[in-house]
Amino acid sequence: MKRAILSSAMLFIALSAMAQADSLKPVFTTVKEIPITSVKDQARSGTCWNYSTLSFFEAEILKKSKKTYDLCEMFICNKNYMDRAIVKVRMHGDAQFSQGGSAYDVLAVMKNYGICPEEAMPLPGTMYGDTLNNFNQFFEVMEPYVNAVAHSSAKTLNPAWKNGLQGILDAYLGQCPEEFTYEGKKYTPKSFAESLGLDFDDYVSITSFTHYPFYTEFPVEVQDNWRQPGSWNLPIEEVEKVIDNAIEQGYTIAWGGDVSEDGFTRQGLALLYDTKNADQTGSDMAHWLKLSASEKMNKIKELGVNLVESEVTQEKRQEEYDNWTLTDDHGMLIYGIAKDQTGREYYMVKNSWGITGEYEGTWYMSKNFILAKLMDFMINKNAIPKDIRKKLGI
Repeated sequence: MKRAILSSAMLFIALSAMAQADSLKPVFTTVKEIPITSVKDQARSGTCWNYSTLSFFEAEILKKSKKTYDLCEMFICNKNYMDRAIVKVRMHGDAQFSQGGSAYDVLAVMKNYGICPEEAMPLPGTMYGDTLNNFNQFFEVMEPYVNAVAHSSAKTLNPAWKNGLQGILDAYLGQCPEEFTYEGKKYTPKSFAESLGLDFDDYVSITSFTHYPFYTEFPVEVQDNWRQPGSWNLPIEEVEKVIDNAIEQGYTIAWGGDVSEDGFTRQGLALLYDTKNADQTGSDMAHWLKLSASEKMNKIKELGVNLVESEVTQEKRQEEYDNWTLTDDHGMLIYGIAKDQTGREYYMVKNSWGITGEYEGTWYMSKNFILAKLMDFMINKNAIPKDIRKKLGI
């Protein structure tokens, strides 16, 4: 009898704990959601910049014409890696060559070379017998090749190296078509890009730092921003106004920023956890920094909607940028706003890790997280409030 009573008591305690945890789990109510295309999977490739920005342009087309396109990421990769290799060689190796990139890379390729639909090239991974991207061997072959050319001892460089590199690109990614048929009509990549109804001069980049004057344009100093395009510099409060206005007007945002933070979970949630005030939560969090990654995730889950977030300040953003703790990790697509049961606001964000996480490829990222951890983002300039556009002169 005593064992039965003890077992029942333990079961009651466990069920009560589970019920309490469930009551603290965020329950999201959508405030505004913009139509987007399907979630893709970048798999084992450092191409988030590519997937997120093509998703951005697909959403732009949806807004303009209601037509759904699946644009080809491997076309962008093929052209972009050649361009990046040329810069590294031209700089005699004093430039980075890597899988990463920026939203501007996609824009530059589409402006200079065009684009094709996914079906006009081999599907990702199929050139080497896989079902998804796997750039491991690809870059193990390509990087040494580019480095060897860039550091060549030759007095005069033979341009034939480009043919060799193009062979590697085509072997792993497939050849970019010179002409193809889509929905019964023949296109070149350039004519197809023109048919999409996009004005490539509409797109600008926004950032927020204090080492350059506000309302001026400067190239954000991160390694993957190798083309060195300018970003318009706004106070962080106006950045929030830009993002919110864009969503209200039906525009998406190609966000790039830092997801290496403890508050970014693999299950579809991102919160700006306040480690300095952790001991105020009443959950023995003072030793947060000593916890393992899995323990931190458990604590975040335990706290749920009671988790206290840090405030976002201009000074903190600059400090973290300068001391290397604000890093350029990932590109994603902001496409909506939601609230949890406490009223905390989140941006709805499309990821490129496939149908994964608790929300099947969507991440609910708190406004504080998005603003604190952004490096820069691409946006249609028509989505910027008129008073801010006037300050920028665009």
